[in-house]
Amino acid sequence: MSPAQPKKKTSETFRSVSPLLKELVLPRRGKLVFGFCLMLVNLGASMVLPYSPRFLIDTIIGQKHYGMLKWLLLGVLTATLFQGASSFSLTQLLSKEAQRLIAELRRRVQEHVGRLPVAYYDATKSGALVSRIMSDVEGVRNLIGTGLVDFVGGILKALLSLVILFRTSALMTGLALFFIAVFALSLSKAFKKIRPIFRERGKINAEVQGRLTESLAGVRVVKGYHAESEEARVFSLGVQRLLDNVLRSLTAISLMSLSATSLMGIVGGAVMYIGARQIIAGTLTVGEFMMFTMFLAMLVAPMFQVVGIGTQLTEALAGLDRTQEVLNEKPEDEDPRRTRAVDTIRGDVSFENVNFAYDPGKPVLHEVSFESSPGTVTALVGPSGSGKSTIISLIAAFHEPGAGTIRVDGTDLSTMRLDSYRTQLGVVLQDTFLFDGTIRENVGFARPAASEEQVLDACRIARVDEFAERFDKKYDTIVGERGVKLSGGQRQRVSIARAILANPRILILDEATSSLDSESEAAIQEGLAYLMKGRTTFVIAHRLSTIRRAEQILVVEDGRIVERGTHESLYDFRGRYYDLYTRQHGIDANLFLAPGEGDKVPESEAKPRMAGVGAPTAASLLRGGTV
Repeated sequence: MSPAQPKKKTSETFRSVSPLLKELVLPRRGKLVFGFCLMLVNLGASMVLPYSPRFLIDTIIGQKHYGMLKWLLLGVLTATLFQGASSFSLTQLLSKEAQRLIAELRRRVQEHVGRLPVAYYDATKSGALVSRIMSDVEGVRNLIGTGLVDFVGGILKALLSLVILFRTSALMTGLALFFIAVFALSLSKAFKKIRPIFRERGKINAEVQGRLTESLAGVRVVKGYHAESEEARVFSLGVQRLLDNVLRSLTAISLMSLSATSLMGIVGGAVMYIGARQIIAGTLTVGEFMMFTMFLAMLVAPMFQVVGIGTQLTEALAGLDRTQEVLNEKPEDEDPRRTRAVDTIRGDVSFENVNFAYDPGKPVLHEVSFESSPGTVTALVGPSGSGKSTIISLIAAFHEPGAGTIRVDGTDLSTMRLDSYRTQLGVVLQDTFLFDGTIRENVGFARPAASEEQVLDACRIARVDEFAERFDKKYDTIVGERGVKLSGGQRQRVSIARAILANPRILILDEATSSLDSESEAAIQEGLAYLMKGRTTFVIAHRLSTIRRAEQILVVEDGRIVERGTHESLYDFRGRYYDLYTRQHGIDANLFLAPGEGDKVPESEAKPRMAGVGAPTAASLLRGGTV
C-alpha cells in the first residue's frame, strides 16, 4: 500500500465527520468556551499542590521559615477548593449539555430516517436503524461532555508541566520525553487500528439487535414451528461475533495500558537515578526533585488518560461515522423535481408504458398502461409475484418507474410534492399494522386533529364499535404491539376505520377482507362501500368473488397486463381470468359445455354437471352471490 492511501482514507473520514461535528459544536460554542475557562481555572488550581513541595522542603523546612507554613497550607486548601468547584461545574455544564445533545441528535436522526424512501427500508434491517438512532449517538457525550474536557485539559496540563520540568532539569526532562515520544507514536498507530474495530462492532451490534427484534416480533411463528433452539443458535452466533470483536479491542487496549505502565516504570527509574546523582552533585535540591516527580506524574498521567479517553473518543467518532452515513442518505421529499404542491386531487390515475425494476437488469414490470377514473374501482388479480403490489407501490409513490410515466389528474406524479400527495391517500393493507396504543389512537392516526365524533363515526361505519364497546375500556383499550390483542378481523376493521377517517381521494385496498370470516366480511361491506364511494380505488384481491363489481379488472402476469375488462367480459372471454376464477371456485370450464358439444357456450346456457352440487349453488357462484 502506498503512503498516500492511508492519508486519503484519514482525510475522507475527517470530511465525513467534520460537517456533523460543526453542526453539533457551533450552536454550543458559548457553553464550550465557558467550559474551557472553567477548565483553565481547574488547571491553574491543580498546579498548586505539586509546586508546594519545593517551598515546603527547601524554604520552610530547609531555611526554617516556619511562619510561612500556614500560608502554604491555606494556599493549597484554597486551590483544592477551586479545583473541586470547577470540576463540579464542568460536570454539571457539559455532561448535561451532552445528554441534551444526544436527545436532539436522536430526534434528528429519527426524523431523517422517517423521510427516507421505502427502498432504503427494503435494504436495511429495522434493528440496524434502531441501533443507529439509539446507540451510535451515545458516544457524542464524550465529544461534548467531560471526556473531551479531560482529554484537552490533560494535554494542556502536560504542556504546562513540561515547561516547569525543563526549567527544573533539562536532562531528566529530555530523557522522559524520549520514552513518551516512543509511546505516543505507538499509541497513534494503535488508534488507527482500533477505530475500524469499533466501526465493525457497531455493524455487528446492529445485526444482532435486528435479528433479536425480528425474533421477538415473530414469537408466534417461532413457537409455532418449535424453532426456539434455532433462534437461540443464530443469536448465539451473533453474540459470539460481538464477543470476538470486543476481545480484539480489549487486547489492543490492554497492550496500550501495559505500554503506559511500562513507560511509567522506565521513566521513574531513570528519573530517580539521574535525580539522585544531581542531588549528590549539588545541582538539584531535594525540594526541586520532589516537585519534579510530581509534575512528571502530571505529564505522564495524561498518557494513561489518552488510553481510556482516547478509546472513548475513537468509539464516539466511529458512531458519528455511522450516524453521518444515515444523514447523508437523501430524503425522498428532497427530490428537486418534486416542486408541485397539489390541493385536492380528483383521483384520475394513468400509467403510460411503465417499466420498473428493484434491481438493475431484473425488470418487474413491462410496459404497463391503464387508466383509472375517479369514482371507479380497479382490481388487480394474478398469481403471487406477478407485479400487483409493485403497481400499488408506484401509485403510492413508494418507488418511481424506471421508464414511462404515472400521471395523477394529468400531472406527472414524479413532480408532485409527496407531503401534499400522500395526505390524499388511504391504504388498507393485508398485513394490518397497528401501533401499541388504544383503539382510538390507532383510528385517529390518519388524522390526529380529528374530533371525537369523527373518530367514532369512522368506527361505526367500519363496525369497530361492535367489538370495541364490549371491552371494559371501550375505545381506550390497548391493542398491544402490532395489535396482538385483537383478532385479525378486528385489526382490519380498525385499519378500515383509519382509512375512512383519512377521507382519501385515492384508496388502496390490499386484501382488506382477507382476515374476515364470511359473516364479518358481509357486515363491513357497507363500510367498504362507503369508503370507496366517489374515490379512485385500487384493489388487490385473491378472492375473486370480492371484485365482481369492479369497473376494471387487470390481470397481471410476469409484470404485464395480459387481460383487462369487467368480470362479465373477462369471464365470457374464457381466458386467464376465467381460468383463475373457475379454479378458485372449484368449477371446471368443461362442466359448462352443452351435452355432446366441445364448444364453449354462454354462462346462461351452461348446464352444470358438478357431482354433489346442485344447479342453484353453481349458478349462485357464477352470478357472484354475496359480495
